[in-house]
Amino acid sequence: MSSAPPLTTTRADGRSGVDRFFSISRRGSTIGREIRGGVATFFTMAYIVVLNPLIIGTVQDGTGRFLGGGTEPDLALVASGTALVAGVMTILMGLVANFPLALATGLGLNAFVAFGIASLPRMTWADAMGLVVLEGIIILLLVLTGFRQAVFHAIPAQLKTAISVGIGLFITLIGLFDAGIVRKAPATPVQLGPGGFLAGWPSLVFVIVLLAIIVMMVKRVSGAILYGIVGGTILAIVVEAIVGVGSQTDATGKVVNPTGWGLNVPALPSDIIDPPDFGLVGQFSLLGSFEKIGIVSAALLVFTLMLADFFDTMGTMVAIGAEADLLDDEGNPPRTQRILVVDSLAAAAGGAASVSSNTAYIESASGVGEGARTGFASVVTGILFLLATFLAPLVAIVPYEAATPALVIVGFLMMQQVTGIDWHDMDIAIPAFLTIVLMPFTYSITAGIGAGFVTYVVIRIARGRARELHPLMWLIAVLFVVYFAIDPIKSFLGAA
Repeated sequence: MSSAPPLTTTRADGRSGVDRFFSISRRGSTIGREIRGGVATFFTMAYIVVLNPLIIGTVQDGTGRFLGGGTEPDLALVASGTALVAGVMTILMGLVANFPLALATGLGLNAFVAFGIASLPRMTWADAMGLVVLEGIIILLLVLTGFRQAVFHAIPAQLKTAISVGIGLFITLIGLFDAGIVRKAPATPVQLGPGGFLAGWPSLVFVIVLLAIIVMMVKRVSGAILYGIVGGTILAIVVEAIVGVGSQTDATGKVVNPTGWGLNVPALPSDIIDPPDFGLVGQFSLLGSFEKIGIVSAALLVFTLMLADFFDTMGTMVAIGAEADLLDDEGNPPRTQRILVVDSLAAAAGGAASVSSNTAYIESASGVGEGARTGFASVVTGILFLLATFLAPLVAIVPYEAATPALVIVGFLMMQQVTGIDWHDMDIAIPAFLTIVLMPFTYSITAGIGAGFVTYVVIRIARGRARELHPLMWLIAVLFVVYFAIDPIKSFLGAA
């Protein structure tokens, strides 16, 4: 019995094993283009290795603990896990699906996990990540059974668009608040800066980084967000070395210097390269949340995660396939089933490694723009993510003011989808509006989604068009009504 030739061998037709395995020549590409494409994709999305720790690594769970179980944030630990899962799953996408699509922790999804799940009373980070694993498993089952199409068509497209827009505004608010640009005020809910105006060197760094990223983006510089974060961190280190701004808070967390650095005092690390710590892997409790918050609430949280993750992936893979001219006559990319299977596994893997659900990144389009057409580019991107696990100590020196401008930019990119909503159609415009505004105003993604779904069903009933509602919409609306009224229901049952 003969074995398959190694990938490095070359046949009489001149094509190497790598070329044949990934169909590089057949798709009109070259190994050189695939490598350039993989590198380009990495640099346009490497910012997630910095931003994910800032989002999920700085939030206390319902028991007052940070991710990893400590009483202080461990950003390097979260960065290592983030890069690890992104690397492994992106390589898997390349090898299994042969598609130029990279995966990493989903922005918006991680914010929901941090602020909408882990911070709930009694919830732990392990409980929250267990729900992420469940979400990934459910999506995988939906893909394997073919039920994904039914779920996809059950939710109005414009309502799904409103969810993305709302999450974009929510992320923007987080970025502005963490940087100190938006702050709590004594007479109003929020205000600009510490006294109604911008003050301090950290605020200046934020403004400079934000404007720099904007300029690079309008000039179509590949990797603008990453360059902005790196340049902003260097600027912050220089400013601190010259001026000595100091921290905004003391050791107890009390604000003693309103114009100081928000997260950490930027300084050169003692070690730039360090063996990665993958201690977060396996820190999840699959069913722990059901005991803490109840079956209905846990089920709704899993559904919300699934909603934000599942549909976004389908749109992303089609967009990348169109850019690479890989779609078939029906508008589907090659090996669609495999792409969705790997993406589902990535969602579960992100939860299992305690770095939040991993999903497909539209930034993969930058690699396609450089000529990538196959999964070999994804393998290159994945390898670079794995190498980045050794640079985790660098993440610990990035201050809020250098990184959070990227959140504002991501919020803008998500906000662009608002044009996909028909604001003249009251039936969809009102639910979409409530979905969008309630996310940032209530600091809850779940509240926004729930309000949108319930309002949509109520309007359909009032219009006499209840029969047009998908059964799944009825179920979701009822569950959200129970979710919103859970405290009165508990009180009633307790009194009875």
